[in-house]
Amino acid sequence: MAEIPNGLKLALEQIGAEIDGLFETILSLPADSRSRLYDAMRYAAIGGGKRLRPLLVVAACGLFHIGRQQALRVGLAVESIHVYSLVHDDLPCMDDDDLRRGKPTLHKAFDESTAVLAGDSLHALAFEILADEATHEDPFVRLQLVAELARAAGPSGMAGGQMMDLAASESTLDLAAVTRLQQLKTGALIGFCLEAAAIMGRVPLESRTPLRGYSRDVGLAFQIADDLLDVEGEEAKTGKKVGKDSVKGKETFVSLLGRERARQQADLLVAQAIEHLQSFGGEADLLREIARFAVARDH
Repeated sequence: MAEIPNGLKLALEQIGAEIDGLFETILSLPADSRSRLYDAMRYAAIGGGKRLRPLLVVAACGLFHIGRQQALRVGLAVESIHVYSLVHDDLPCMDDDDLRRGKPTLHKAFDESTAVLAGDSLHALAFEILADEATHEDPFVRLQLVAELARAAGPSGMAGGQMMDLAASESTLDLAAVTRLQQLKTGALIGFCLEAAAIMGRVPLESRTPLRGYSRDVGLAFQIADDLLDVEGEEAKTGKKVGKDSVKGKETFVSLLGRERARQQADLLVAQAIEHLQSFGGEADLLREIARFAVARDH
């Protein structure tokens, strides 16, 4: 794997520490019987993960000179949705995984009922964060953020993609179907990260095309890299089981294209994503580095 540039490495470390700090504060343990629920939420949310989605939010907000604290709050909301989805995806009724981010999955460390409630609570927390005026002073901006995240997380986005993924075990998917599935399951939430910055920056709809093109291409490149890691990755680095897709007989970009063509396609998507940012200068450099990292990572 390619070496991560120092600037991106520092940005990932910083965003990780900031998001962990915000979760530490917002998920402080109550002095009653809800403490187990909060403890489970903390177990899932704090320490671990790439924090790529919050970093995308912060990097995109930098294009429009949006304050870092506001951007971090939106990033925290996105990460809350992402973590909830992982908790629920790992459940026996879904993917039935027992390892996530290098430690036992939440339902293994606690129990299934607590895992369901923790996921539900993280889902709700995301919208509570966005609805708070600390996220943005304009209530209409907050409303747009809430509506857009709901769309990205629901049946028109991530949850819809997960349903398509579950249904895929009963059928054979072609490349177009797998692409559509991943555009919803993975791409919709990544798309929100860029859309949120445009909303907060009050960018007109007709001027958001480059950001949408970037997020679409990065989202697909990221998923192709995930598929390659499932075939070639090391469990110690990925923090989760590898080889799951082939065991389950799932169609992926790698199974349909082969490793070499899949890798070439990911590289092409990264190049396209960077091309979408040509109207921006140095303020978009972090977004460019994130695009390259999407395929160069080993976890």
